[in-house]
Amino acid sequence: MKEASTEEGIGRRIARARKSRGLTQQQLADRVPCSKSLIAQVEAGHKPASQALVAGVARALRVGIGKLTGQPYDDEPRAGRIHATIPDIRRALLAWDLPDEDIRPRPIDELQKDVARLSALGRDARYGQLGEALPGLLEELAAAAHDATGPKEAQLHALLSEAYTGVTAIAYTLGYFDLRSLAMERVEWAARKSQDPLRVARTQWQRSTLFLASASYDKGAKLLDRVRRDIGENIAQMDEPTLSVFGAAHLRSAIFAARKPSKATAWAHIDEAREAARVLDADANHYGLEFGPSNVAIHEVAVAVEMYDGTEAVQRASRIHLPATVPPVRRGHYYIDLARGFLYHGDRAQSFDALTRARRIAPQQTRNHPMVHETTRILVELERRRSGSLSGFASWLGIT
Repeated sequence: MKEASTEEGIGRRIARARKSRGLTQQQLADRVPCSKSLIAQVEAGHKPASQALVAGVARALRVGIGKLTGQPYDDEPRAGRIHATIPDIRRALLAWDLPDEDIRPRPIDELQKDVARLSALGRDARYGQLGEALPGLLEELAAAAHDATGPKEAQLHALLSEAYTGVTAIAYTLGYFDLRSLAMERVEWAARKSQDPLRVARTQWQRSTLFLASASYDKGAKLLDRVRRDIGENIAQMDEPTLSVFGAAHLRSAIFAARKPSKATAWAHIDEAREAARVLDADANHYGLEFGPSNVAIHEVAVAVEMYDGTEAVQRASRIHLPATVPPVRRGHYYIDLARGFLYHGDRAQSFDALTRARRIAPQQTRNHPMVHETTRILVELERRRSGSLSGFASWLGIT
């Protein structure tokens, strides 16, 4: 007789929130919209909830996403280090226009090196170290930008925008959705002060994630259409940074289309991004976008997974060989998506293997991702003779 998971899954949370609103499964399905059978399977724990379903249910029931995912997962001693950084980060964001007069900022070249170091921590998904370093750097950059004039003012605001982006990465990973929205406002403000049109376009790409979380897919798609229209459509005349922003906008548009779902539109955006990556001819990291052939391949799997097409995801993954140069934050996300793809495909062993790969590559990202918790919980429920490895992985997540 197998033990039931003691961590309440997303399905049970959806059922409780639905019942508290006095809705039937059919009424909720009509509001999302999705099929009644999907709601029933998810609530019963027979099928994992997708990110699209979670966002759609949250909007339909007018509850926060965290109420359905259980984030932030801050109740385990091992999780404490990362979550302990949040109050100081929050204070630094709130004091954005009130620089500390006692701070004596270092020269701009030293600040550049620190921002680059923190960006590298984000690419490596080392969120604990990133969270510890961000508050002090944000305060120093704010003080430096406040007193600067001329070209240095724009340069410092570009650095400040990049540093604020580190906050959005942590907030997204840990599930602090209010902090993420606040940080996004700071990112856009600093980007506009940098007087760099491409950096501003990049912030609009970043802003689109808020529409994903709120299941506002038409609005998000419209925003990304505007980004591409503003920077132009002739990729033959684009420099490498512009190609990166253009291609990244198509990749994000593909995810929006997949969530609607609009299969033809999603794959059309992937094709457009692939062509931009061909012209770019290599993986790049302009404005932290990690655009290139590898990221296009990663998004091919993600698009299939978003549409619950596990077989398509597995087939596309069989043709993908990510180079070691792809940063851990992207490779970790790829294996998290692939685990869901294998689960939809009916291959539980490969699903778990993908989860363990994600853990080896990016442990902090993996431990805090709601789809990892959901996939693992389903695997635990489905495995009658649970292996010690699966039990250990579930325990590491806080599922016992």
